[in-house]
Amino acid sequence: MDVIHWLLEGDPWVVYRTRLDLLRQDPESVEVKSAYAEVLAHQKIQVILDELSAWPGEALKSHKKAGHLLHKLVFIADIGLTVEQPQVNSIVESVLNLASPEGPFQILVNLPKPFGGSGQDQISWMLCDAAPTLYAISSLYGITDLRVLKAADYLANLAREASGWPCAATSELGGFKGPGKREDPCPYANLLMVKALIPFGDRYRKQISFGVRTLLDLWDRRFTEKPFLFAMGSGFTKLKAPLIWYDILHFLEVITQAVEGRHSRSTQEMLAIIREKQDSEGRYQPESIWMDWRGWDFGQKREPSRWLTFLVLRILQRIGESNNQ
Repeated sequence: MDVIHWLLEGDPWVVYRTRLDLLRQDPESVEVKSAYAEVLAHQKIQVILDELSAWPGEALKSHKKAGHLLHKLVFIADIGLTVEQPQVNSIVESVLNLASPEGPFQILVNLPKPFGGSGQDQISWMLCDAAPTLYAISSLYGITDLRVLKAADYLANLAREASGWPCAATSELGGFKGPGKREDPCPYANLLMVKALIPFGDRYRKQISFGVRTLLDLWDRRFTEKPFLFAMGSGFTKLKAPLIWYDILHFLEVITQAVEGRHSRSTQEMLAIIREKQDSEGRYQPESIWMDWRGWDFGQKREPSRWLTFLVLRILQRIGESNNQ
């Protein structure tokens, strides 16, 4: 079976992104507009939008909580929703209204006292939530609003030339620091910040380069170091969606968008691992799942997932490989 034809038989968000990103169809074409309308009308998307309307929702206690509204906000950005839809516009305004004095967008968090927090719910930000929030808002809303630029400027300027982004948070959190040395790069923060800044183009070219070099170096040193406990072993190489944590698919989705990382030796090594997971029809099957996303085609490990396959094929197309089988 032609894998593209298979994707076009999938859920509306798979069809929509396939037409836009893999087939490069005109966004104003009847096929693309129809697919987008079906995305908006789909029950699962409506449920997420209704949940996001309660932003910021429950306090975030772990950035690995896949069902938190933060990750659902990122997902609707990933599938291509925009503020042209009134409900999305309302959600974006709720996020923008929680901008901190420094600029980064805040969420409701509950940071335990042993990690420098108060143990109470509070509106605040840490780099590993401020970065994906910035990514989502710039995707849903655009990059020209002064509030968006203020947030991006502040976060971009936290980067260090030698090691990209550290573990960082608002000064209101006092002594917050993750489980690592202050001078070490935070792998997850670097991944999320490069992802958040890429849409801004050359404005943050220098900082993106710092982050990309850091990420590639982390791969090269994966057998001897795991700063902030982010390992790159067998768990890292399992295919998993949506793109939430520090894993190979998320890593490649980000790194292949940067000129410095697209054709690097380290990237090629990771791509080789991915290619080996393809079945005879060019499809990819989840190897690990987020339990909060059960019921989605990537929330099971029994059969190939169209959304997961789309994500891999988009990465491969980005580096110049054909999608057809």
